[in-house]
Amino acid sequence: MAIGFRILDRKTSVDLQTAKKFLNLPVANVSDCMSRLTAGGSRIRPMHRTGQLAGPALTVKTRPGDNLMLHKAIDLAEPGDIIVCDAGGDLTNSLMGELMLSHALKRGVSGFVLNGAIRDAEAFLDINLPVFAAGVSHRGPYKDGPGEINVSVAIDGMVIKPGDLIIGDWDGVLCVPLNEVDIILKKTEEKQYAEIKEMKKIKAGQWDRGWVDKILIERGCDVP
Repeated sequence: MAIGFRILDRKTSVDLQTAKKFLNLPVANVSDCMSRLTAGGSRIRPMHRTGQLAGPALTVKTRPGDNLMLHKAIDLAEPGDIIVCDAGGDLTNSLMGELMLSHALKRGVSGFVLNGAIRDAEAFLDINLPVFAAGVSHRGPYKDGPGEINVSVAIDGMVIKPGDLIIGDWDGVLCVPLNEVDIILKKTEEKQYAEIKEMKKIKAGQWDRGWVDKILIERGCDVP
């Protein structure tokens, strides 16, 4: 098996039913429960019109501007998969457009995270499959490789392994390692419940702001 042209098996992945529970949780709250240490970077933005993303990662690593292995990943994808493609973040050539997006939708792919560009941007809004990418370029991709499927990839320091949970909303994308999904889900649900209670206090004019002055005083600030 040639390095640079490898298609590996995905040994395990997050359960789809568990993944769907994250669709009701803000990515920001999940991030807080992971100590704010992990992020896919502010360059990766939604290219669709509306909706969140959650599912198991099918990973692709390719050279910038080449989509040969991205094509193959769509053909291999299982319903519910999120295809995560690390193409180095280069925006010179797009990685996919309307034809590939339509094929992915037919295959049951639940979304994409692309460290690269798309084209046919208006079609992405119309089709509205959750797609996060680094930019848009009308220049088309090459189809020569090299590339690899189901290997560990990284986007802006965020490592994604095959089968990890990928989530995304208007604040960006986040990877939750497979072995941490259950505990992060529990912690995020608890945080979400706490924030709902705080919002009720705000609306009732009962939000305790004493902590602000407390910290300022501790820092030596004269508080009026």
